[in-house]
Amino acid sequence: MPKTHQHYANTTPARRMKQAAKIGRNTAILVERLMRDRPHPQQGYRAAQGVLSLARRYGSERLEAACDRALTINALSYSSVSTILKSGLDQASPVAEPVKPAPAHGNIRGSSYYQ
Repeated sequence: MPKTHQHYANTTPARRMKQAAKIGRNTAILVERLMRDRPHPQQGYRAAQGVLSLARRYGSERLEAACDRALTINALSYSSVSTILKSGLDQASPVAEPVKPAPAHGNIRGSSYYQ
């Protein structure tokens, strides 16, 4: 095994989950999904470790808020969580609620028109 990969040989999904759970519930869910959504959990180790390392730079509270936001908008990647933290979206107001449907009007054709 190459030296760059030997570091991950002693890592297990349970160990990553334990580290993430120390930060918070949303972080644990995100890390679990990073590993679960790949064909092999080992493919998600690097992304999971990247997410966990963001706690050193931004703090556990901000990382937990960023993971919550990432889960809400279904942006499940290291780069998404990092971007949320860099842009300060973790400290912004919660994700806006979905737009309400347009009111009924004679000039609006609706979905049945396109079938």
